[in-house]
Amino acid sequence: MTDKALYLNEVIDTLKAIEQWFAGTAADNALEPLLARFSEAFSMVTPSGGQLDKSGVGELFAGARGRRPGCVITLGEIEVIVQYEAGATVRYREWQADDTGTHTDRLSTAVFEKQPDGRVLWRYLHETFKQA
Repeated sequence: MTDKALYLNEVIDTLKAIEQWFAGTAADNALEPLLARFSEAFSMVTPSGGQLDKSGVGELFAGARGRRPGCVITLGEIEVIVQYEAGATVRYREWQADDTGTHTDRLSTAVFEKQPDGRVLWRYLHETFKQA
């Protein structure tokens, strides 16, 4: 696997886990492994301009399990913008839909930290709603 694939697969795998969590199809014990993907120093800018740290993301996920039946997250326009020894920055587009008819279109930029053991952790995420 190339280093670029490591980062791209992390985005794909994490968003699949989030999709299953939101839809309520994830295992009961899936929250801990999901949160383990994020650095202790993780921070995020939400599409509405709010800011969350890892604890805030944990609270968000804890209250969101199964709250979006039929949730589907589709990825596109995914690319590694820059890669360096300690990590990478990835840009992607994310479409979310669920059984309530809610549809969102987001542009996201994620910064990853590569750990000494080769694991990749989410360090920073900035999401913006795409305007039509």
